[in-house]
Amino acid sequence: MKSPALEYVRVDSLSAAFDAFEAGDGDAQFLAGGHSVVPALNLRLQAPSLLIDISRIPELSGVELCDGWLRIGAMTRHAEALTHPLIIQHAPLLSAAAPFVAHPAIRNRATIGGNLVLADPASEFPAAALAMRAEMEIVGRDGVRRVPADAFFLGLYETAMRPGEILRSLFVPPAREGQRVAFDELSRRRGDYAIVGAAIQAVMADQRLSDISIAFLAVGDRPIRAAKAEAALRGGALDGATIAAAQAALEGDLDLEDLPQMPASMRLHLARVLLGRVLGRLGGP
Repeated sequence: MKSPALEYVRVDSLSAAFDAFEAGDGDAQFLAGGHSVVPALNLRLQAPSLLIDISRIPELSGVELCDGWLRIGAMTRHAEALTHPLIIQHAPLLSAAAPFVAHPAIRNRATIGGNLVLADPASEFPAAALAMRAEMEIVGRDGVRRVPADAFFLGLYETAMRPGEILRSLFVPPAREGQRVAFDELSRRRGDYAIVGAAIQAVMADQRLSDISIAFLAVGDRPIRAAKAEAALRGGALDGATIAAAQAALEGDLDLEDLPQMPASMRLHLARVLLGRVLGRLGGP
């Protein structure tokens, strides 16, 4: 199928983007990398009368240290998470997650901001943002606001974004001394949607976990923080008993449902197996 007939306009400033959206009278859609919007148009899942290309707006680009945070512009491509030195240094969990995102052709074009706004619960970067305790900088006609990741993802393809707003940047707290990260997922084949995935960011001090955040993907209608598993790990060493306690605690973190292809009990088992695998990697040299 092909997209329905629509008008297309490319803008080069945020003010022009807001003007165009308002001119669309509630029937406009922003376009960044296009890897979610274009398929949705072709499948007739979306049918706006106006498509607003925001990919050339300078304010949406760039990666820099800013006021004690790492600012990643929303138009940053997935592939840059693998190569940009500041992301590798200060947001290594994004770099660890990026190879699992689809395939190189998609990573070279798709944007981090577009991925976060789509809020696909089986996607890697929303879980990484949650585990990194990142904040989303959202800009609209009425001004700028920052929303923590744990308040940004509200449900299936649902975020705290309001109509006409644009995600300008992702702000990540820079890496701390002793910080370690790990990411992994289980899928039927590389590049497919994950059956379950886990993103972990932790701080090790004297061989113990002084801080840890764990976010799972593909286990609900949004990325999920595993607070009970984190509590079982915080302050402990990464030994077999501590990891087993965290795996057991997952039952209280993940409210899984039976799916046609897999019962909830199997999904919980796979989540526990994956958590053990990723924690083992976290405690490696």
